[in-house]
Amino acid sequence: MKTSRRSFLITSIGVATTVALSRQAFADMPKASESDPTAQALGYKADATKVDKAKFAKYVAGQSCSNCSFYQGKATDAWAPCPMFGGKQVAGKGWCSAYNKKA
Repeated sequence: MKTSRRSFLITSIGVATTVALSRQAFADMPKASESDPTAQALGYKADATKVDKAKFAKYVAGQSCSNCSFYQGKATDAWAPCPMFGGKQVAGKGWCSAYNKKA
């Protein structure tokens, strides 16, 4: 099957627009706050270095949302959605007790 240049360009523009719109929707998602009830229940901290190690003995230095299997962004993203927080974004440098190392 041959694809014309015109069909290719129209398809490419459609894909690029969809990607741009989904990135905008991602950017508009609310960010999880440490004061949210879910965040408090999971011990979420936007800065993993501030985790209370006495209260959350499971925490190990180097763990962060960005290297957790639940983090739905790239490891380099500052914020990304997390299913543990109802789709709200969590800080890549954050941590919570649901942490599960990404494979």
